[in-house]
Amino acid sequence: MIDLDDIDRALMRALAEDATQSAGALGRDLGLSQPATWRRIKRLREAGVFGPRRVDLNLEGLGFGVTVFLGVKLATKGQVSLEDFERAVRAIPEVQTVQHVLGLFDYRLRIVAQDLSDFERILRRRVMTLPGVGNVEANVLLSEERLSGPL
Repeated sequence: MIDLDDIDRALMRALAEDATQSAGALGRDLGLSQPATWRRIKRLREAGVFGPRRVDLNLEGLGFGVTVFLGVKLATKGQVSLEDFERAVRAIPEVQTVQHVLGLFDYRLRIVAQDLSDFERILRRRVMTLPGVGNVEANVLLSEERLSGPL
């Protein structure tokens, strides 16, 4: 685990709000030079504090109006390997995340669909045909608040 000081925390907060800021602009806000800011960012990246860079897509703007969290209980864990299930579910493009969890269900999937009838099609034709699927429970996302910044 990396030791973080107040400047590191401020830098993480600033980048979590807007990751496109330059090291020079961040440094000016934090009272650091551009090279010192860049060295801190590099140290945090190398320590694994930052995940991979990616674009945050607006799903509604792409036509996906429904997000569903689907709990999946495997019917017979011994007859199908977890790896087989994970490989098959990752091949479904509408599945955004696959989480292996402890509790009532074995997996929690985040699925996006155009609408509820599109989700029903995904559920019937893609998810329910996966190897080992037993019980499922769907929760439709009504709203989502994003927490800003790091812990």
